[in-house]
Amino acid sequence: MNTSAMARSGRFRARRAARGSVTEGAARAGFTARGVIYLLVGALALQIAFGGTGRQADRGGALQELAHQPFGAVLLWALGVGLVGMALWRLSEVVFGSVGKDGRSPRKRLMAAARCAFYVFVAYSVLSFAASRHQSGGSSDQQSRDATARVLEIPAGQWLVGAAGLAIVGAGGWIAVRAVLRKYHNKLRLGEMSPRTRRLVDVTGMAGGAARGLVFAVAGVFAVRAAIDYEPDRAKGLDDTLRSFAETPLGPWLLACVAAGLVLFGVFSFAMARWRRV
Repeated sequence: MNTSAMARSGRFRARRAARGSVTEGAARAGFTARGVIYLLVGALALQIAFGGTGRQADRGGALQELAHQPFGAVLLWALGVGLVGMALWRLSEVVFGSVGKDGRSPRKRLMAAARCAFYVFVAYSVLSFAASRHQSGGSSDQQSRDATARVLEIPAGQWLVGAAGLAIVGAGGWIAVRAVLRKYHNKLRLGEMSPRTRRLVDVTGMAGGAARGLVFAVAGVFAVRAAIDYEPDRAKGLDDTLRSFAETPLGPWLLACVAAGLVLFGVFSFAMARWRRV
């Protein structure tokens, strides 16, 4: 290999290492930010279960809670930047592929693109709230009802809402099943964990993932009902979905269990920030 070829190869390796370092930092910041949001939402839902708060148990409520803490403005901006990092990491998976033997497959790239779009929206909402500190874009419940109403007004809107609801139900079931089967093991550096740490990660990953999947699935069911009845008000955001658990025969205790699961998923997100293979 001549000198120029060696130089080009060295520059390529340097750029790849630099990109990898930046991508890893963005991903870990993103998982940390996600963990904070789920911790706060779960904590708010626990308070609702026991009649202790009137705040919304959704992203808006979590941001309001964070804003009232010491150095709240700094925390909000840090949270938004972390979510931007998550979006950038997902974008890098679209462009360069993700870890794993099929990380460059069209299916994985499409999933990464959907996740990137989702985190772009979430990061924008958090940064907008950090900039204004006056509103968080409305409650998730109102946003869900408004979006459902707009879609129902277009041709074939009823079918679109029903299909979206079924997709959310399927996504929730997929999340829960993968959590129970511990599929996240494929993405973790398990060799760096002690046996006790691995057990703790499994508790948070399985219980937290199952609770998160259940919430998704129930929200999807409400969307399907809204489509069948042609009634936007039947669609529910995160807060109303969580509150609906308290209306079951098990009462507030079911909501408390689901809320505790969301708290555990927040802790699991911190574990992902530490041990996730990026």
